[in-house]
Amino acid sequence: MAGVLVFQGVTGSTGQGAPTDVSPRPVKAEARTGQLAMSDDGRSAALKQRRTEPFSMVGVTWTDPALHVPGAIEVRTRLVESGQWSRWLRLDGDSGQGESGAARGGTEPAWVGPSDGIEARVRAGGSASSVLPAGLRLDMVDPGSGRITGMEPAAFAVDESGDPTAPASESGEPSPSTTEPEAPASSEPPTDPPVSEQPTPSESPSESVSPSPSTSGQPSPTPTVSAPPAPPSTAPQPPITSRADWGADESISPEEPGYLPGGKIKAVVVHHTAESNAYTCADGPAVVRGIYAYHVQQLGWKDLGYNFLVDKCGTVYEGRKGGIDRPVLGAHAYGFNTETTGISVLGTYTDAAPPQAAMASVARIAAWKLGQYGVDPAGTTTLTAGDSGLNYFGKTWAKGAQLSFPVIHGHRDGYNTQCPGDAFYAQLGTIRSWAAGPVTGLAIKSVTGAGVSGTTYYTKAPLTVTWSATTPASLIARYELLVDGKVATTTAGAATSAAATLAVGSHRISVRAVHQSGRTTTTAAASVVAETTAPTFTTKPALALRTGTVNTTAVPLTLSWKATDNASLKEVRLTAPVSATYGPTTYSAARTAKSGVATTWSMTAYDRAGNTRTASVAGTPAILQESSATRSGTWSTKSSTSYLGGKSYSSSTKNASLTWTFTGRSAAWVVSRASTSGQAYVYVDGVKTATVDLKSSTTKYRDAIWTKSWATSAKHTVKIVVVGTSGRPAVTTDGLVYVK
Repeated sequence: MAGVLVFQGVTGSTGQGAPTDVSPRPVKAEARTGQLAMSDDGRSAALKQRRTEPFSMVGVTWTDPALHVPGAIEVRTRLVESGQWSRWLRLDGDSGQGESGAARGGTEPAWVGPSDGIEARVRAGGSASSVLPAGLRLDMVDPGSGRITGMEPAAFAVDESGDPTAPASESGEPSPSTTEPEAPASSEPPTDPPVSEQPTPSESPSESVSPSPSTSGQPSPTPTVSAPPAPPSTAPQPPITSRADWGADESISPEEPGYLPGGKIKAVVVHHTAESNAYTCADGPAVVRGIYAYHVQQLGWKDLGYNFLVDKCGTVYEGRKGGIDRPVLGAHAYGFNTETTGISVLGTYTDAAPPQAAMASVARIAAWKLGQYGVDPAGTTTLTAGDSGLNYFGKTWAKGAQLSFPVIHGHRDGYNTQCPGDAFYAQLGTIRSWAAGPVTGLAIKSVTGAGVSGTTYYTKAPLTVTWSATTPASLIARYELLVDGKVATTTAGAATSAAATLAVGSHRISVRAVHQSGRTTTTAAASVVAETTAPTFTTKPALALRTGTVNTTAVPLTLSWKATDNASLKEVRLTAPVSATYGPTTYSAARTAKSGVATTWSMTAYDRAGNTRTASVAGTPAILQESSATRSGTWSTKSSTSYLGGKSYSSSTKNASLTWTFTGRSAAWVVSRASTSGQAYVYVDGVKTATVDLKSSTTKYRDAIWTKSWATSAKHTVKIVVVGTSGRPAVTTDGLVYVK
């Protein structure tokens, strides 16, 4: 193997999205080659494991740029950091036709990361007569780190012993490629043969032009050829890392830039670079430098083939020189370069599409460049074939044919290549939609500061509307919150919510997204009622005793109420002495309270808008023992811990009675029950109101069997009389409970 030094220089400062490894001094890159040994039958070639100086990008090239390898080309490398050998990486061997004057054909270059060892194998495919092209060799590029030491390393040669750990020896002899540049091949075929005999812009008289500044404020080298004007665009220019910022060495591509003969871009061709996706975002500038060196130094192209490159994090890099806002003639879509611009995403996207950040940047560049010439990114266009051709789908055409393409299309549509990969190709419809607008997937997600019932929201006045969209924020000019069709709030395209304050009344709320193209999308309107009237307790909270087992710590009660609202009642909350929440159509709840303890039951009614109203009721359950009653007839005392106070009265004497007098608003008679229990009459304030049967299949103690409540608290008497039921006359009473 022999080594060659390639010096790449940069000027200017680092701008937005610019490489972090770039120094204001030249970035040194090194190119290395290694010949592959061909088998006798010409159907295979290989290079055994070899120790090399560090490199990060590798490709395989061959002598005739018009040929391609009918088979599999694979390499693996030894990683510097771990010392481990990588898996076998298959290189894309479809180099296309190459640029006019290309020195060699080749694969796409693959980014392998810092490596210091290499192994390669090539096998011919197809028929048994298929053979490999002559002059197969490995081309390795170290794009440099940008951290300059000021030292100029000597040329070197690697050890040919086959020991991958053997150190490289030095040599003062330059590689043959120092006198005969051998540029890398790419599956992105460059400059077309001319469609007619018209002179290209490079044949026109020289005229100095000033290209657009880079993101760092430093322009790319000023071309001296006659250049078409840079028309304004209907879409904003995305941030673009200039050639100076990513470290382009302009001295290795001294030819003047060329421009589209018609001076107008009619379509965008989308590519991938068909290399590994394992690079980091920080590697992006180095990957671009490596592709540049490979295209120019190894394949012999005049410059980088693509007009723009995008890394997986969405950073955009200026590709071929000539001015990012000019219709620069690239070398990316053989036969159709003279009417198109090329955008390539770093990596391979056969199984998985690029990340959204990368696809959004592709859409932004496409929209900006097409917007300079009034071309709809979602439309179709007719291109003139600069040469006969065949595409990936088997369609053929002759030179000069008029062919229809989507304005944004994949490389495979105009050339027989897998580029830009199956997964990426499937997303081109999405990219067209993003570039052209309007915003897609726009929907209101929530309205905070408001309650909802059905499809209507309720608020006291201020609210916040949250939304989402599937179009990336970088392609959205702004959002507008509309109230009754008028703009109430305007936000940036990256926003996902906005606040507004409404006047009292009914309103229609919607969100309008304005795409960078000016096209708009508006959500369905949401009904919002702004109101400040608090709910009303049409029935104030009230307490009443209920049936059930009585304990001194848990007297069974019913808490009742009714609340309404002029718009929409949401709920009623019990806040004391315990917490509970009830729906708008619930009007009572079973609760318990301690005997002899005054308790306040506090409630708050909430409407959907957040207005509230509070109300409360206070009460004290009290137990009157049977011994406090006025007796008539015969009653006997029974003792048990199961009775209230440990005792009860029992009587089987017909007409025996007990009478309690109290002041309160609710009362409950408490008894013990069994299968032999009899019946009793209940008199309230001297009037017979009920006949109560105490019989029970199971024994019960402290059972509140009968209740009575009044609207207000007053003095009352309750009298129970033994009926003397035949066969089961016994009545056992455990007292009376009332609420005062």
